[in-house]
Amino acid sequence: MSDWLSDPSRRNACLAVMALALAACSRKAATPAAQAPVTSTDAPAPSSLAWAVAGDWRSKADKARDIWRHPEQTLQFWGLKPNQTVVEFWPGAGWYTEVLAPYLAANGGKLYAAQFQVDALARPAEAWLADAYAKKIAAMPALYGQPSITAFGAASGPVAPAASADLAIFSRDIACWMATGIAEKAFRDAYAALKPGGVLGVEESRAEPGGVQDVLAADGYVQEAYVKRLAQEAGFIFDAASEINANPKDTRSYPFGAWTLPPWRQSAPKGKPDNPGFDHAKYDAVGESDRMTLRFVKPG
Repeated sequence: MSDWLSDPSRRNACLAVMALALAACSRKAATPAAQAPVTSTDAPAPSSLAWAVAGDWRSKADKARDIWRHPEQTLQFWGLKPNQTVVEFWPGAGWYTEVLAPYLAANGGKLYAAQFQVDALARPAEAWLADAYAKKIAAMPALYGQPSITAFGAASGPVAPAASADLAIFSRDIACWMATGIAEKAFRDAYAALKPGGVLGVEESRAEPGGVQDVLAADGYVQEAYVKRLAQEAGFIFDAASEINANPKDTRSYPFGAWTLPPWRQSAPKGKPDNPGFDHAKYDAVGESDRMTLRFVKPG
């Protein structure tokens, strides 16, 4: 597999995915109005996970994606609890951080944000994204607490102190790591950071089962069996799967793979300008990609 430092086209594509949330305020949300989430009139209990998901610090664009990503149910499935230590790999612009950090800060927990590695070879866009994330967290210490920002990349060190974390999260990044040659390292680094009995939670666009896995995941889809194999090779035991984030409308047959669908809405080949004449309507109607939601355990 190619090293992410030597393959700028794939590296930039993954960075574009992570940067999307920072630009969401200037783009109309692609969520179909008919599927808008129902808002309860009952205020959630302060410091609860429901409170963090409903927080008014989260943008409307981010909340619009809850019908596809189900943050409360997904985090509950992964076993998130108060007072835990959590490692979020590649938080990007912070879609999950805006739920995790307030919840953990309010309940005596700890968040390690293993952002992508910025080094001497980093491009300006990479440094900008990492800087924007750090500034957002630092701007509201009373809300976000004090997450520790570490790094994950081809030559990064530990993402958190060894055997210190209760939960590690891979949220829609495995395809990018496969494209850049660091997927195996991600599983190893998560294993090292977790306590015995700790959980690795995975959310990823799911390829049609039974096919041959493209080791570079060029279309953005990954075989569930392949993810399980990577986890097993790192030492994890598969514990459970959920259909929380499944989307049966996803046919996986699009001009630009999973990137054609919301929230990415790619309209031209990678490296080319957006196509203003591209018809997004039928792809927006599909919604976000069909996703596996898996739970693995580090043996105790």
